[in-house]
Amino acid sequence: MGAVRPLASSLSFLSQPLPSCSSLLRSSLYHPSPLRNLSVTRCHYNIFAQDLIKSYHRSAYSPVPDYRPGSRPLHSSSPQPQPRWTDTRQPIVKAKGVLLQARGFSLRPMRSVLEHAERTANSNPMNASAQLDFYSALHRANMPEIIVERYQTGRYATNARAEELYVRSLEKLGQTAKARMIADRKAENAETTDPEFKTALSAEEIRAVGQAIAARSSGGAVSISSKNLQGRYGDKDRPLHVVVDETLGGTIFKWAKFLLYLAVVIYFALVLMTVFIEATGVLKRVGNNPPNEAQGSQQTARFTDVHGCEEAKEELQELVEFLKDPAKFSALGGKLPKGVLLVGPPGTGKTLLARAVAGESGVPFFFMSGSEFDEVYVGVGAKRVRELFAAARAKAPSIVFIDELDAIGGKRNERDAAYVKQTLNQLLVDLDGFAPNSGVIFLAATNFPQLLDKALTRPGRFDRTVNVPLPDVRGRIEILKHYVKSVKASSDVDLQIIARGTPGFSGAELENLVNQAAVRASKLRATQVRMNDFEWAKDKILMGAERRSAVISQKEKEMTAYHEGGHALVALFTEGAIPLYKATIMPRGMALGITFQLPEMDQVSMSKKVARPSYLRSYHFYG
Repeated sequence: MGAVRPLASSLSFLSQPLPSCSSLLRSSLYHPSPLRNLSVTRCHYNIFAQDLIKSYHRSAYSPVPDYRPGSRPLHSSSPQPQPRWTDTRQPIVKAKGVLLQARGFSLRPMRSVLEHAERTANSNPMNASAQLDFYSALHRANMPEIIVERYQTGRYATNARAEELYVRSLEKLGQTAKARMIADRKAENAETTDPEFKTALSAEEIRAVGQAIAARSSGGAVSISSKNLQGRYGDKDRPLHVVVDETLGGTIFKWAKFLLYLAVVIYFALVLMTVFIEATGVLKRVGNNPPNEAQGSQQTARFTDVHGCEEAKEELQELVEFLKDPAKFSALGGKLPKGVLLVGPPGTGKTLLARAVAGESGVPFFFMSGSEFDEVYVGVGAKRVRELFAAARAKAPSIVFIDELDAIGGKRNERDAAYVKQTLNQLLVDLDGFAPNSGVIFLAATNFPQLLDKALTRPGRFDRTVNVPLPDVRGRIEILKHYVKSVKASSDVDLQIIARGTPGFSGAELENLVNQAAVRASKLRATQVRMNDFEWAKDKILMGAERRSAVISQKEKEMTAYHEGGHALVALFTEGAIPLYKATIMPRGMALGITFQLPEMDQVSMSKKVARPSYLRSYHFYG
């Protein structure tokens, strides 16, 4: 200190304001110096700068000493004692720090920034971010020597940016060869891997990867000790990114599970939506869909529109008279049946009879099909039965008609679930709830009366069963006359012959026959429907369409003609045979030809005289 003590007196001008800047006493090291934007020459520092720099290099203190008690030097990681300097007019040792700070003071950050950066870096030696902050502060302060010295110790964490500052510091210090070697090595590593990631993993990093994969597979969180990975990949400052590639089977299973969950969610959403719509009736009047509730309507059908079932009409006439004048039947204590069951084959006019009863009596007609009651949801059928009978009671006198009763009134089984029998049980309850003279009559129709539950068909619920059979020849003639009125029939049409040739036809089938004949006549551009049109329609219904495209040899046609001719000869020359009508070898359906016989009346029994021709025909031609 004796070598530099004479210079202390030369520093006395520092206590006086400079002519071109503020006083140095007021420029504390804790605030930016007012000389930072002035050159060293202007502030007259070159007079003693070289001597102070030489003195500094012989000392063990940092270029920017920490003036606080107990602080550490900037370039040392271990705490060392520092002198208490509090005044710039102390001996040259204290002034040395001030003047040496002026060496690069014009571009140097505040002293507090350097102190804070050094303190943070020393307390976190394995934190690369903290080291980079300190290196950056030193770089801005133009202190490459400290950067190189600290970096070369190898005790502090580093990254690519810190290495770049280290290379720059080497270049500033003139060590260009070493800087170039580090840059070349860095370029070689950049060709094969990411500069931010090391190619080799340590044991701790491999263990961290294993924990991450295990946590990813089990759906849990990963917990990695920061003690072994501090300052390396895997801590909070340098996270270790793990990418787990799933196998094809795992991907398929994941998507299958997702689609299954999605299907379940959609199903329950649709169920809830349907229940809501059904309960609130939001869509009951949307569009042209008819409402589920039965609506009473006035019918225009009359008994004159019903043909082929005279006995059934006579029985139902009593219901019409009761609805028109109930007192007539209750005066003598008689009770009219509460329920009437219409039984018969399909197409015989059961529904038309029920509509004719309502039309003749002029009361509201409530109609529902048996298939309209039950749906997917439990309890809907019973609810609709209650609504149907409640609406009928509200508009009494009225008629309730359920078509295809066997759909909801089938025989119960003890093994059936409770919800299966809810609709039938509700129907039984409502039928018992009718008062004898309440003015509501219940009609039902079925094609299979043997399938109905006995509790439903007992007296008290269905007191009367009306049979509606197939029409006989007279009934068929009446039905044909009724439907021929709607077409332009030729004068050669003999409805009696058509009726005789259609035994077993129902009213619906006869209506279809007339319609097909009219369609064929229209297709041929005829002005009227002729007899051959009716014959063609009858043959098509009985045997099927003509097979004009069938490939049949001439020999086979002759054999078919001989066969049908034999039937005709037997019918002509056998006593008691049914009169012969026509024979044809035009293939229809499964037959190559047919011989028609036309009975005078419907036959329900056959005598020996009548049966003999059929026996002879079968014996000679079939066996």
